[in-house]
Amino acid sequence: MSIIEKAASRIDHSRAAAPAPVVVEHDGQSVVLETQGAAPVAEAPAAHAAAAPVAPVAPPVVQPTPAAAPAARADTSHIATPHVATPHVEAPGATPRKTAPKPGVRKVDLDLARMRDAGMVTAASGRTSLLEDFRVIKRPLLKRAFSEGAPGRPNNLIMITSSLPGEGKTYCAINLAMSIAMELDHTVLLVDADVARPSVLRTLGLPAQRGLMDILIDDKLDLSDVMLRTNVDTLSILPAGTSTPRATELLASSTMSNLVNEIAHRYPDRVIIFDSPPLLLTSEASVLASHMGQIVMVVEAQGTTQHAVKEALRQLEGCSNVNLIYNKARDIPGIEETYDYHYG
Repeated sequence: MSIIEKAASRIDHSRAAAPAPVVVEHDGQSVVLETQGAAPVAEAPAAHAAAAPVAPVAPPVVQPTPAAAPAARADTSHIATPHVATPHVEAPGATPRKTAPKPGVRKVDLDLARMRDAGMVTAASGRTSLLEDFRVIKRPLLKRAFSEGAPGRPNNLIMITSSLPGEGKTYCAINLAMSIAMELDHTVLLVDADVARPSVLRTLGLPAQRGLMDILIDDKLDLSDVMLRTNVDTLSILPAGTSTPRATELLASSTMSNLVNEIAHRYPDRVIIFDSPPLLLTSEASVLASHMGQIVMVVEAQGTTQHAVKEALRQLEGCSNVNLIYNKARDIPGIEETYDYHYG
């Protein structure tokens, strides 16, 4: 039985009974990763715990101050004395001075309380079953992210997609990025690559901004001109940018290849998550997949048909490291109480 038939058979079987959260990894051309214990979500389910985010403290800034002029032994008023600068060091216990943001660097504040209430992963949410699910999901992805991948396809480029809209791919992309951002040794860049229907910024409650498409159209723009830094220090966002009918051609261009290669290698600890369009509705998703080192396809429990899954997987033939997230699965009553997942 092929890997596609195995994945499809598992999906049909799950409609009869929803098992406990598991992750199944299959060695070979494709890797099947299933998470069947996540709480049912549309795109923004309810959450429980509450805590206020801690604002980062800016580091001390060294600023020059003029040194006192040397004492004169004779009348030297007619001689110009050069200005000598010495570094200023903050006294122990003094309040550090804030550094002005660099020109071109834009920062946005994520409403972490709003995200928590919408059922998303945040560091302030406490230990929930959703957080545990994404910890399980991210671990094999991180393990492969910095291993040697196919030529031209760095494994730290991870695409999140689905066969059809509404299966929860954007929700999973944001939660996966937030979960990886909690790692001590990694940073995350979340890219909204669903250029026809961008939804990352909207889901996070942020206004539309310039982004990926603008870089590909305007060669004078640099990544730093459109990338958004957030109040989560290890998370940055690259918006989809200006809509264009030439999106497929731009994503297939050498400019896009150079861009993904740059962001994959600019920082050795960075993981890049791409929220992709659905595979069966647009041509952009298949083109984007050709750049990726790992692909995660979100499958909606009791929603996605076996035929849709097979057709979507066929479009990914030739791509290694293909994973499935089984989303919106029913919980088994009593599981959380038995294992006491909610510590917060």
